[in-house]
Amino acid sequence: MKQINRCFSRIKKDCFKFIKSQETRVDKFKNKERMIKSFLIPLCFWISKNANKKRPYFVGLAGGQGTGKTTISSLVRIILIKYFKLKVFRISIDDFYKTRKERARLSKKIHPMLMTRGVPGTHDIDMMLSFFKKTKIKNFKRFKLPTFNKAIDDRFNKKKWYDLKNKPDVIIFEGWCVGAKSEKSITLKKTVNSMEKIKDKKQIWRKYVNQQLKTKYKKLYSQLDCLIYLKAENFKLLQKWRLKQERKLLEKSKKNLNSKIMSKEDVFSFMQTYQRITQNMFKFMPKYASIIINLNSDHQIKSALYKKK
Repeated sequence: MKQINRCFSRIKKDCFKFIKSQETRVDKFKNKERMIKSFLIPLCFWISKNANKKRPYFVGLAGGQGTGKTTISSLVRIILIKYFKLKVFRISIDDFYKTRKERARLSKKIHPMLMTRGVPGTHDIDMMLSFFKKTKIKNFKRFKLPTFNKAIDDRFNKKKWYDLKNKPDVIIFEGWCVGAKSEKSITLKKTVNSMEKIKDKKQIWRKYVNQQLKTKYKKLYSQLDCLIYLKAENFKLLQKWRLKQERKLLEKSKKNLNSKIMSKEDVFSFMQTYQRITQNMFKFMPKYASIIINLNSDHQIKSALYKKK
């Protein structure tokens, strides 16, 4: 407990400052001290213990939409840098989405539903594999990585891309489908929502996405050193939290006339493309993730389960 208190006193100011930057007039953070002390600091001790300074330690952080991946990964980054003196780089799988032009081509070539960003197949997998490879090279060379602007549903200009100058000790790679596995062909036949029933009658979209998980994404995820899963209680909660995210995005983007902010109907429709993989992750990821962080209906961490290696 002494170690945790010592760590907390050193990182408290920076963590609280970050949390404040994420709050809006309507959405305020509750029990932040408990979350940091009881869950995030112990998690950082675990990561620090397992990290190998000879090469980057890849931490996969997964969880459905709205679970708080960005907030938690950003706080973990602050703690690892501030207290453990580690070089940490955090990036989301979302930053590797294909551009609108690339997705338009994909939607014409394979299936119209691939215009909608999100599912495996709508990311630039070669860029992600290259990123993993470049960080492991002995003679590290500075390189840039994309950043994605969800408000306009396209990549930011290259001037706003990440500039990775030094080899990190820890890389936090977060995203809703990070670590997800493919499903069996027999289960693909059964539709999970109205969107699949109407727009994917011949299972072309489902089969393509599943094949991506089975091949390229499997290769990518196999390189993760550990996998942390933020587990919500059900899919309805994710919809509620995703709406909350959209409200925040709206407040931040009011000045931008090009913003593609979604309505409640848009969000629910958009999330149907995520539903199949998300529900499979609910079912199977607790069996193979290194750490399961359980969230309650109030969007707070209620427990953390560490698996023995």
